[in-house]
Amino acid sequence: MPRLNYRHLQYFAAVVQERGVRAAATKLHLTPQTISAQLRQLEETLGAPLLARAGRGVEPTEAGRLALRYAEEIFALGDELTEVVRSGAPERALAFRVGLLDSIPKSIAHWLLEPAMSLEDPLRIICREQPFAELLGALAVHRLDLVIADTPFPQGLDVKCFNHPLGSSGLSCFGSPELLRTHRGAFPGRLDGAPLLLPREETAWRRSLLAWLDARGVTPWIRGEFDDTALMKAFGHAGQGFFFAPSVTADEVCAQYGLKEIGTIAEVRQELYAISVERRITHPAVRAITEHARGELLKRPER
Repeated sequence: MPRLNYRHLQYFAAVVQERGVRAAATKLHLTPQTISAQLRQLEETLGAPLLARAGRGVEPTEAGRLALRYAEEIFALGDELTEVVRSGAPERALAFRVGLLDSIPKSIAHWLLEPAMSLEDPLRIICREQPFAELLGALAVHRLDLVIADTPFPQGLDVKCFNHPLGSSGLSCFGSPELLRTHRGAFPGRLDGAPLLLPREETAWRRSLLAWLDARGVTPWIRGEFDDTALMKAFGHAGQGFFFAPSVTADEVCAQYGLKEIGTIAEVRQELYAISVERRITHPAVRAITEHARGELLKRPER
């Protein structure tokens, strides 16, 4: 079997980034014919087409997306090799690969992962944000060491993964000072008819939140839906709508975005799970994360 050519991967990544062979060739100071020939060799080596036409450009096929993810890891290893050799470091840090659902607030994700970075043996942490199914697939084939999610691993799948509950948090509602002046009253009634920003439909607590509001006769105007919770908070900062986030992040949200917390819901909670291929946790980084979270998460103040 022919070996992969590192340069072929670089050309392929450039074509995906620039959405076309000609644009990639200009960026790399090569001819389009050279790029096309190298891509054909890469596809022959892998045994699958990697690119497909999309309008006036190209986009990766399913095999191309898989190849691109591997290429990014290969490039990262190449950069690390250069850094280690040039710095004269005696050994490379052990890689710790974590998959995160983008519905997990970044402040919570950072807080959960921080203990892994404080271990005596240094780690090089690699974080990936992908759909839940892709994260579980990568975990099953040991391309990830851990998945952090707000929903447990579904039972009945032919994959050996195990749920390790970390804790939970109620929800708080936030709004900008301008929005609070426009929509007055007590919580949650002030949300009736008010603009509301929500995470995507797959977010575990979204349906429970809307049901909780509906049971109290509150019908907000859903003004936006977001895959990225950080972007949702940025829109909230701009006064485009109220939004909910875990109560344990209230201090960070208010300080970072200049918002006010107007109410809390203890009955609707964001659950947190560590999902691994180990029933009994032995990986030192995973153990540090789970023990820290279980010991401290519920101690963080909820208003």
